[in-house]
Amino acid sequence: MNTLLISYDLLSPETRNDYEVLIKYLKSFNFWAKPLLSLWLVKTDKSCDNVRDEIKLRIDSNDKVLIVDVTKRPWATHNISKEILNWMHGNL
Repeated sequence: MNTLLISYDLLSPETRNDYEVLIKYLKSFNFWAKPLLSLWLVKTDKSCDNVRDEIKLRIDSNDKVLIVDVTKRPWATHNISKEILNWMHGNL
């Protein structure tokens, strides 16, 4: 399985529903963590391209998305919760 970093900017016009639809999709992955407001880590067999295409179905055409495969890559944090750090130690 790969661990993907997903970050996004939902641009105007943005609604609460826009976020709810995207968050519901991201939480549909069995293993996920949300270390920052618009940044998620998900563990999946899907490729970056596949996840991007699925996200595009749930956002507006002017919204921005970045997806990076971070499987077994070095990382560092500051001021991140212990719960998220434990998830990262076990999944990155």
